[in-house]
Amino acid sequence: MNSFLFSVNAVLPIILTAVIGYFLKRTGLLPQSLAKQLNALVYRVFLPVMLFLNIYKIENFSSTNNLFILYGGVAIFLLFLLGIPISFLFTKEPSRRGVLVVTAFRSNSALIGLALTSALFGDAGVQAASLLSAVAIPIFIILTVITLNVFGKTKAKIDVTKTILDIIKNPLLIGLFVGFISLLIRAVFEKCDIQFRFRDLEPIYKTAESLSSLATPLALLVLGAQFEFSTVKTLKREIVLGTVLKVLISPFLVLCTALILFRNQFSGAEFASLIAFFATPAAVSSVPMVQETGGDTALAGQIVVWTTISSALTLFLFIFVFRSIGILV
Repeated sequence: MNSFLFSVNAVLPIILTAVIGYFLKRTGLLPQSLAKQLNALVYRVFLPVMLFLNIYKIENFSSTNNLFILYGGVAIFLLFLLGIPISFLFTKEPSRRGVLVVTAFRSNSALIGLALTSALFGDAGVQAASLLSAVAIPIFIILTVITLNVFGKTKAKIDVTKTILDIIKNPLLIGLFVGFISLLIRAVFEKCDIQFRFRDLEPIYKTAESLSSLATPLALLVLGAQFEFSTVKTLKREIVLGTVLKVLISPFLVLCTALILFRNQFSGAEFASLIAFFATPAAVSSVPMVQETGGDTALAGQIVVWTTISSALTLFLFIFVFRSIGILV
């Protein structure tokens, strides 16, 4: 019963916030046009600020479990490689292949994942997830841009310059980069015995915290508002494949391997972070990226919707199982 309540308390607030967003859309208070604008605001402002603060709040890296970080990075890359042959087997449309490959390895970790680790392990969960995000999010972004430009285009020609610029200009990557720069500056100040810290700029720091606090709830509301339950008959096969791949196959492979090989090396907070990064639904931010690269935007949107709905059950099951066997304690 304790494991059941623990799982419900972790997952239900996230799902309910998205459900509220959906009903706000239905009542006209959050129309689709406004939801798209807010989604852009979250992606370009609130999320980068949140990622910056998460990195900045890391006190030191002396206690970092390098094996955990390495495992997370390698797992993402292996899922990327797994997604390539699967996408070629299941669809002949290049614009859909890129979407399926991205679905295999990229999750909504920046939105739902960080909220989930906080619910599961509080500050310890956020700390572990922040360390993993420092490696995982750049890999997510780089592989997504490469995938959509190489596998997701109907045109054979690949614009290498544009691909590189898309990576460099990504707002989430910029937020992480600024966070690491701030850590470097803080380390220099500490060596020079300079007491000044970014926190000392109280009005600016509090403003950043306020913007950061808006990221998750607003993103979940917008996610709910963008739900479209219309079925696209020509995409049924790819939608089912993408959904099963994202919420069952990928997390099962990553979590079971971690459990078998590293049960005694990874902490509960680190296992919670793996759940948050691999069992959460497809990333909302991948939809505009698919659109910009000429991929199948309809398929990307449908996969986001159905992985989000189905992850309400699968996330609960993963958390319940790992709690029951004594991992998430």
